[in-house]
Amino acid sequence: MTKTVYLFASGDLRLSANQKCWPAQEALENSLTTAVSRFGYELKRAHPFLPHKSHGFIDSQRYGMDVFQSIPNGAPVIVAEAVWQYSHHVLAGLFHHKGPILTIANWSGQWPGLVGMLNLNGCLTKAGIPYATLWSTDFTDDYLLNRLQAWLNGHPVKHDSSHIKPFVSANAASEPNKVGRQIAADLLQQKAILGIFDEGCMGMYNAIIPDELLHPMGIFKERLSQSALYAGMTRVTKAEAQAVRTWTEQKGMRYLTGANTEAELTDDQILEQCKMYVAALRIADDFGCAAIGIQYQQGLKDLTPASDLVEGLLNNVDRPPVCQAETDRLLYPNQALPHFNEVDECAGVDALITNRVWRALGLSPETTLHDIRYGEEFEGRFIWVFEISGAAPPQHFVDGYQGATSERQPPMYFPLGGGTLKGVSKPGEIVWSRVYVQDNRKLIWVEELLWPSPKRK
Repeated sequence: MTKTVYLFASGDLRLSANQKCWPAQEALENSLTTAVSRFGYELKRAHPFLPHKSHGFIDSQRYGMDVFQSIPNGAPVIVAEAVWQYSHHVLAGLFHHKGPILTIANWSGQWPGLVGMLNLNGCLTKAGIPYATLWSTDFTDDYLLNRLQAWLNGHPVKHDSSHIKPFVSANAASEPNKVGRQIAADLLQQKAILGIFDEGCMGMYNAIIPDELLHPMGIFKERLSQSALYAGMTRVTKAEAQAVRTWTEQKGMRYLTGANTEAELTDDQILEQCKMYVAALRIADDFGCAAIGIQYQQGLKDLTPASDLVEGLLNNVDRPPVCQAETDRLLYPNQALPHFNEVDECAGVDALITNRVWRALGLSPETTLHDIRYGEEFEGRFIWVFEISGAAPPQHFVDGYQGATSERQPPMYFPLGGGTLKGVSKPGEIVWSRVYVQDNRKLIWVEELLWPSPKRK
């Protein structure tokens, strides 16, 4: 007898994004349906394609809650993602679901399906909800099929994690060990503030660290409002905004502008972004913040151009100077003000501590948040694609500002436009690190050195 597995597809909140990305999701589901049927199971959508919206995604938390009420509470569930999605659309239903849960993503560089799945995985991990996870390019490979069959038959899905090693502080070299302990002691003594411009961006439950886990580290939140940031922008003069743009252009940065505000980057959009940069620094200084995060994606996106240019500049040591509004006091001189993209507090803690450690070690302290988007074999090597929406510091680029460009963000995500800060990354070693919350009880820090030089062992 054929057994039923229920499929859920969490999507974006933005209609334009769901419509644009739906064909990729549909292709994934067709391939996954074929794979599941090989083992005598029927993959049944728990929610329909919506003709009046031209997509079949769950696009709100309420809709997700309602859909979960329509399926048996103990049935096996697959959440399949070919796109970026808002995890809270399905988190409530998964939280109370009693059946086995499998998250699946397509392995594709088209849309960030892998990122969407990983975000949901992070939310489930924080919430203490058991789940298994898989991914595939076309859903015909043995790695996927063998593990999918195991999960369908009630067995655990196993992946090789032998590369993960626990960090033992006693094994660290003497100088880094000493620096790390001193920075930890300084945090406890002097404390640090994360400026949170509205918490919970895009339903990213995994990106909110409980205060009780931050306070023992000496880190505290200043909960700020994006409306205050917008109000601060209105107080920045056009001359001050123009000075920011002029400074970057004198450094060699190029803005790819046009006249069509709905599809191209315009001069007015750039000036609004420059106003946000100035306002963000001034508010951070007012509250004594050591790092800040701007949500932007909800609310602010309907008022002003994107924050990406702002974020890239803030994360760079060499950046346009900004003074306090009432005086000529320079704000955060010769320093980056770490910005954690999309108010991802886990990235914020990581960036704050990395900034201090690298400065103490005499290293360039610029950091940025990147998604693990994709990877494939290229000329005999496996190449990972790390990408964010366009908010990297120029220090990370070949030729710095001279290798940096700004172009309009896509209208389906950013209706009022705004420019990126993008370039070709410098070759060399990358330190990838991430903080995550496990079972809402403890912080886990993961770090890895990627692409080491061939000369080093």
